[in-house]
Amino acid sequence: MFSPTLVHEYLSRSASRFPDKVALVCGDERWTYRALDQYSDYLAHVLGEIGVHKGDRVIVFLDNSSETVISLYGILKAGAVFVILNSAIKSRKLKYILRDSGARVLITHTRKARTVIEAEEALSENTHIIWVGNSSDIPKRQSARSLSWNSIFQNVDPASGLAENEKGDSMRASLIDLDIAALIYTSGSSGEPKGVISGHCNVVAAARSIIKYLENISDDIVLNVLPLSFDYGLYQVIMAFMFGGTVVMEKSFLYPVKFLECIEKERVTGLPIVPTMAAMLLKMGNLDTYDLGSLRYISNTAAALPVEHIRKIKDLFPHARLFSMYGLTECKRVSYLPPEELDRRASSVGKAMPNCEISVVDGEGREVAPGEVGELVIRGANVMQGYWNAPELTERTFRQGRHPGETLLYSGDYFRKDSDGFLYFIGRKDDMIKTRGERVSAREVENVLCEMDGIAEAAVLGVPDDILGQVIKAFVVPGQKRSLAEQDVRRYCMRCLEPFMVPKYLVIVEELPKTPHGKVDKKSLEKWTNKMECP
Repeated sequence: MFSPTLVHEYLSRSASRFPDKVALVCGDERWTYRALDQYSDYLAHVLGEIGVHKGDRVIVFLDNSSETVISLYGILKAGAVFVILNSAIKSRKLKYILRDSGARVLITHTRKARTVIEAEEALSENTHIIWVGNSSDIPKRQSARSLSWNSIFQNVDPASGLAENEKGDSMRASLIDLDIAALIYTSGSSGEPKGVISGHCNVVAAARSIIKYLENISDDIVLNVLPLSFDYGLYQVIMAFMFGGTVVMEKSFLYPVKFLECIEKERVTGLPIVPTMAAMLLKMGNLDTYDLGSLRYISNTAAALPVEHIRKIKDLFPHARLFSMYGLTECKRVSYLPPEELDRRASSVGKAMPNCEISVVDGEGREVAPGEVGELVIRGANVMQGYWNAPELTERTFRQGRHPGETLLYSGDYFRKDSDGFLYFIGRKDDMIKTRGERVSAREVENVLCEMDGIAEAAVLGVPDDILGQVIKAFVVPGQKRSLAEQDVRRYCMRCLEPFMVPKYLVIVEELPKTPHGKVDKKSLEKWTNKMECP
């Protein structure tokens, strides 16, 4: 039997193979494959009725929830493109993404009404809003183009799904695997988010490769506490529905005890983590009171785990295989370190994953010798199609390969290879900060700081942190004739930035060091930071 080529076809295939199997656990909700498939069918039908066509963008602005998963697959079945946003984003970024994506529909929760209203000017006359939550809480000013999620599905029982005569025909637009499945917005060095264009073929290829080396099977139960706006979290759902497993989804990792109880209760076999989660787990002193013996594997990406953390995790979970991995949104995943290599190469992120080719090159595009540092270049079906509305950036990042139609991804990250071909991460080429498993644009934080009345200039750095990998340090210069209180700046940041973007350290200075060309000299700022001094 031929394998499906479109992302949503795998949900339908699993629903045919395992109709009554629990596919998704969200708190007290337990969704079967049949119910998820039918609900997403019906949502596709509703999207078609309100004018969504093939290739239209639909934004999902929700917490991790069953509604997010149903939206993801309903959008794809309608032939549209899903855009899942971090549930903590502020109106400024929502406004930008609404405009940049040209979204036809916004699916959100009534709890986020204030943020949506603040971004209202970016909504076009043709943009519909589907509100999850109490219908009575839908803002009156939005009622003319609003639908209630509860009203759409009011006569449906999640346990039994929809009867054929209830759901109507889903849109089932004619698609091929080159069509766009998703825009995944990630921080850009220009200061504004950039939308990575992911075709069905790219998503399926990346997921297949990861499933292959993790050796996933239909019996696997994966615990996901990572946001679905983060590709690492998103792919836990996509992959599980491809191999017919179960996803246990939580909103966050704020309560480690609940997390551990969930592993024990649901008999979780797969655990994707980021370094922050590892650090929190290692601080707990009572792990032996939980039965975690069901865990078959633990995976880590987003940032490298400290070697000492790797050793401790291996000691704590001797029965689980630990996969250290490297990837970036533009190709999802690049490499993994086979668990049997951890003792010999704990600081390595391994070799290329299946169906992916990598090289480390110099400034002229020539492969460097083992031990030398160069930029990592990726070749494979997992390489995405480019950046939305950013042809110049696409041309710089996604370049012509050796053969016509072949695309190479220049990662912007520096690596070295050892004599056996294993990769070691050295540093980032651009001005990005990796904190709490998220990529943060220094420019974006600087832009927001400079919008505060009383701040004339701002410069942001990532500084090392044992738990978070990096944390944000901001230097700000007061405007003329204005005093600047640190607590006021912090309150402003908490109001205008997502939590992971709020600077941990804040330094108020009279001026910033500049290069001869008038640009902020961040190398000098790094020296001040390293010396623990301020000018």
